Amino acid sequence: MTRKKEIQINLQTVALSANLAEPAKARGVVIFAHGSGSSRLSPRNNFVADVLNKHNMATLLTDLLTVLEDEVYENRFDIALLSHRLVQVTEWVKQHPDLDQLPIGYFGASTGAASALQAAAMLEKNINAVVSRGGRPDLAVALKQVKAPTLLIVGSRDTQVLGLNNKAFEQLTGEKDMEIVEGASHLFEEPGALHKVADLAANWFEKYL
Repeated sequence: MTRKKEIQINLQTVALSANLAEPAKARGVVIFAHGSGSSRLSPRNNFVADVLNKHNMATLLTDLLTVLEDEVYENRFDIALLSHRLVQVTEWVKQHPDLDQLPIGYFGASTGAASALQAAAMLEKNINAVVSRGGRPDLAVALKQVKAPTLLIVGSRDTQVLGLNNKAFEQLTGEKDMEIVEGASHLFEEPGALHKVADLAANWFEKYL
């Protein structure tokens, strides 16, 4: 049984909309960082979150920008701003009475992977694992400081992003792995591709959370 609810996360200067799902016996919590132009309503990230819930992991899908902030195109690629917000959301999770004892992981998609890795570098051992789906880890400036075990998942047909992930993978100094989903493009829209992503993510988080 998983409890799902829409919530507001009140930070110092803004309030962010989020969807929280809590399985009855959660063994960890995964915070999602979405890519540019996406949101907590992303069907792909919600699919992955549902699979993680079935593996007894709580999930928090949150917008890192307010509606007004998202209307400013440059904000969607402001990795420093997004990373700072993700750190603030993580601090909120650590003070939440239902979540404060759970190990924390990040799931970042597209440019959200950069803010996830940047935040993981800032929070060091407070983050237990990071998974990137079709991400842009190359946009994170602190890859060498990431302590959390990191899994990069890329589609074999997403050639440009695959090259960028290979370069980022070399810079990661902690525990790491890279999985290439054969036949998948950037959005993993091919039959079975997103299932593969969800299974890989669930296995990674089960191992490290």
